[in-house]
Amino acid sequence: MIVLDASALIAFLDPSDALHSDAVSRLLSLESHRLLLSPITHAEILVGPARAGTLAATEAALDTLGIGEVALPPYAAPRLAELRVQSGLKLPDCCVILAAQQSRCAVLSFDDRLVAAAGELGLPNG
Repeated sequence: MIVLDASALIAFLDPSDALHSDAVSRLLSLESHRLLLSPITHAEILVGPARAGTLAATEAALDTLGIGEVALPPYAAPRLAELRVQSGLKLPDCCVILAAQQSRCAVLSFDDRLVAAAGELGLPNG
């Protein structure tokens, strides 16, 4: 199982993104893994498509990839606050880490700070 960060999914979904080809090859190489995302990441990647009127098509693309969502646990608020203090990351990135910790899996991100923070917390890079 691998938790995806918004940077990886946005690059995958946007052919004009500089990291698009990297994201496509990385995600396609993970087809045997279960792909997950936090609800905050899910919302984050849908903002652009909502603006562009392509929300349904984007959701269909995510469904095709078989991406599941990891629900925030009841203890999310204090844990996210602790992660924010420990890592210095923004809350959406902390949601990625919390989802990976809950699922005991790797993180796939193109954000070097998030990858480093995940590694420091014992989470492998997908």
